[in-house]
Amino acid sequence: MIIAVTLNAIFCDSIKHDKKALSIPLPASITNLLSDLSHYKDKRLLTIFCFGMASGFPWVMIGSALTAWLKDGGLSRGSIGLFGAIFAVYSINFLWSPLLDRLKPPLIGSLLGQRRSWIAITQWGIAGCCIAMASLKLDDLFLIALCGLLIAICSATQDIAIDAYRIDIIADSEKQKLSAASAMATAGWWTGYGGMGAIPFFLADAPGWEWHQVYYVLAALMLLIHVAVWFVREPQTHREKQQADAAEFYQQKLSSMGKSNPINTLIAWLIVTLVEPFKEFFSRNGVRFALSVLLFIFLFKIGEAFLGRMSIVFYKELGFTNSDIGTLSKLLNWWVTIIFAVIGGLVNMRYGIYRGLMIAGIAMAASNVMFSVMANVGPSKPLFIATIIIDGFCAAWSSVALVAFISLLCNKAFSASQYALMASLGVLGRTVLASSSGFMVDGLDGNWSLFFIITALMVIPSLLFLYSIRDRINTLEAR
Repeated sequence: MIIAVTLNAIFCDSIKHDKKALSIPLPASITNLLSDLSHYKDKRLLTIFCFGMASGFPWVMIGSALTAWLKDGGLSRGSIGLFGAIFAVYSINFLWSPLLDRLKPPLIGSLLGQRRSWIAITQWGIAGCCIAMASLKLDDLFLIALCGLLIAICSATQDIAIDAYRIDIIADSEKQKLSAASAMATAGWWTGYGGMGAIPFFLADAPGWEWHQVYYVLAALMLLIHVAVWFVREPQTHREKQQADAAEFYQQKLSSMGKSNPINTLIAWLIVTLVEPFKEFFSRNGVRFALSVLLFIFLFKIGEAFLGRMSIVFYKELGFTNSDIGTLSKLLNWWVTIIFAVIGGLVNMRYGIYRGLMIAGIAMAASNVMFSVMANVGPSKPLFIATIIIDGFCAAWSSVALVAFISLLCNKAFSASQYALMASLGVLGRTVLASSSGFMVDGLDGNWSLFFIITALMVIPSLLFLYSIRDRINTLEAR
């Protein structure tokens, strides 16, 4: 990542130097591309990339690594799918997200600031639960599920703080950088989930290693990622002033109703904390548009989620080893995702978020069809590689566009609450409903090809909603 940014800076500087020396104007397309690429030189994007890694890595612990552990232990598809229900925590984290907008943790909050202190605390919790999971054997299914649930709670809370940090660190006047920031968040997430997620699969195949022991390594890696919190700056916003103004407004309104002053202060605090973030979102956007947005986000990645929940099981049933999965599904997918995340960010900057979302949705459906072909052909590594490349492109492009879209709709005074509200709906479709994916495959008598075709068709309703709100999206982006 650092090398890419450095090379880009050198390349841009050399082009500018040559242009000045030769006095030859560059074509408009190249000038526009260099202008868009210049956004990636912003040092804040490296911070966003590191926090993206921290956000993606816990999904390895309770997602792909846990799935492989359970599959190697002989659990059925349906049972493995049910373990995915712990991801439901990500779909309800908006319930406690207002607390991260209003409360600063004692002691560490004064040292790190509101956003970074919450990130640090949740990362300690993730590492601690991972160590606890490492002490368990597969016979302790309940305790494994409990540790997984606690990791999910800490991780979902960490995501609230990280998403709010990313939105707060980019100024309102830098809307084009939202796409660059979204690209770096996506690239970081997949570095944590894909790049670092390959490590447990290689260790599981190494002599003398058992799956539960791998979790000690995962805990150590989480603590290594945690170091970044201590070397970045806290974003500066007018959040506290806006919240104070809102609290004063409600206190005056309550006073006019004859309520006593101490009660006014408490009620006003609760209203601003728990109600105002969501009231402001619907008031600013209008109820109809706001509901359309929420429904689109809920539907957009359902098909990808059904596929993703069963992908490791599918690879293993097809005959691929843990090392094959680590190399191709994780490492190859990681690099593909980073490359296309950057490209997706450039496309959003040049052509807008609406077009980026529409292209991504169509591509997602096409990539799921590739898995259907793979199910019919069998364990072909060249086809596996082709499928991973296409799937990585779709996952990166869709994530960048969706993150930029949600970020665009947030008010910085309530960025944690409003982003969590919208993102949690996307996770709801991707986790709670997708936990039934194993039973769907069983209901289809193990017909993986038909299963993947069905997941491809799931994206169509979301694209119809997206088309219906296209004008409003373009208007918001143009402001």
